[in-house]
Amino acid sequence: MSRAATVEAVDLDETGWLLEADTGEPVPVHRLREYLAECLAPPGWATDILVYVHGWQTSPASAYRTAERLLALVHGNLKAAPARYPALTADGFNPWCVVVRWPSSSPVTPGGYRRIRDRAHAMGARDGGGHAAHILGRLLGYLDAERASPGAAPLLANRDGQYLHLIGHSFGCRFLCEAVQWATDARLDDTLGWSGAGRSPFRPFSADSMLLFQMAARRDAFNSLFPNLLPSETNDGAPLSGPVVATYSRHDRATGFWHLRAEQQPGIGHSGIGPAPASMFTTRLLPLTEPYPFSALDHRFVNVDASDVYVRGRRLSPAGAHSDHVRPESAHLLLSLADYSR
Repeated sequence: MSRAATVEAVDLDETGWLLEADTGEPVPVHRLREYLAECLAPPGWATDILVYVHGWQTSPASAYRTAERLLALVHGNLKAAPARYPALTADGFNPWCVVVRWPSSSPVTPGGYRRIRDRAHAMGARDGGGHAAHILGRLLGYLDAERASPGAAPLLANRDGQYLHLIGHSFGCRFLCEAVQWATDARLDDTLGWSGAGRSPFRPFSADSMLLFQMAARRDAFNSLFPNLLPSETNDGAPLSGPVVATYSRHDRATGFWHLRAEQQPGIGHSGIGPAPASMFTTRLLPLTEPYPFSALDHRFVNVDASDVYVRGRRLSPAGAHSDHVRPESAHLLLSLADYSR
């Protein structure tokens, strides 16, 4: 793979099944392992692997451009202020991003939002024939199995390891959480990343951070839907070694007004994570000139109030600032998580 290929993409159909890049046909189940190996071998030059799953009203081309824009902001921030991210500066930071694309377009109306909400639920619902959790779980397991282990690297360095960061937006956050939880529950022979020295059979992969932009889910989702993402006294094999960080903005009408009408409470993207099964901390989305203290991000769950930054929406769009997360301040947060993952 070329050093310049910093973003790769995979596509899912309306059931959440993986599609062939060349033909658009579903990948046969017996070819999943082979297909991932052919298309998504982590490049040796990458220090960090990012998996980005987009949200509502995003075309395949737009999803790819969004990932490119986020990476450009990340590189711009790091170049402008390298001393702000000392571990990344010392080690080098060369991210490689996998964009997961799914059919999320609909009219920009309350009815269109409900349609995609229902589709996202159906795609991720294992008991209803949805495959997204299964496919994403296998993708994450594959990437974890193929990457160089950060555990092999010297302390505070990454010369021999690659870090894995999960990034979602809107309904894409739900897909990521469902995938992580599915892989936790899956059998040994059904998840690609369940092998290797030092691995617990109860931990299919380990991600170093999870960053959720404007998540489209109920505020109690981490109690009711995703209770097993992080280690606990009864779940020491959970697959996330870093925090779950979620942004929210009072200007996000998609997860505010519409979500309130649909599910009788505002969504995480509007009001932040509510009840959760582990410690919670709330901070604000910081400007580029202000470093994140380690104490602000060193928690199981972190709410990040972006109401002063995520304020823009398309003219007359009823979604408000739901998609206003492609900002330098977002890249600053992502870089800070990567820095503290070392």
